Amino acid sequence: MRQLFLLPFIGVLVLGLIFPVSDLLAQQTEPAVAAPQKLDEAIERRYRNFKERLSGTKLTGKFTMTGQSDRDPTPETYEILEVEKLEKGDFWRITARIKYGDNDVTVPLAIQVKWAGNTPVMTVDSLFVPGLGTFDARVVFRKNKYAGTWAHGEVGGHLFGTFEKVTSDPPDKKK
Repeated sequence: MRQLFLLPFIGVLVLGLIFPVSDLLAQQTEPAVAAPQKLDEAIERRYRNFKERLSGTKLTGKFTMTGQSDRDPTPETYEILEVEKLEKGDFWRITARIKYGDNDVTVPLAIQVKWAGNTPVMTVDSLFVPGLGTFDARVVFRKNKYAGTWAHGEVGGHLFGTFEKVTSDPPDKKK
């Protein structure tokens, strides 16, 4: 008899569990339909900000070499002339002027950019740079600073510094 008394209670409990779950599932499908547009807008904004923030900048900083802790960091400069998103995957064309040792070259590089939230991370794996060699790196850009790790063959270390827009005088003012 006691078991029969529990049957309606269990039935109500089961129905109570089924309907809220089905309501919850219905509610979850609606935002999923609208989410891609918001996601696309957020990605487009992130890409636009990255392009605008880095195109026409000069990176000024220093690099270290692993195993040479007694040596002061070496100054470095790079100029990023233009940044453009490529159609394939996470790749961007970064046209950069690189001064490295006795070399001074301007090259377009296809560099993968990954995102840690809204923070871009340039991801370089065995990238051949004409006139300079093959490099690996991870470089994070945040506000007006950059930092990361680098490797050129068996040599590597850390790099860090700041970046700012390059200002140039209009042609009529250069006299």
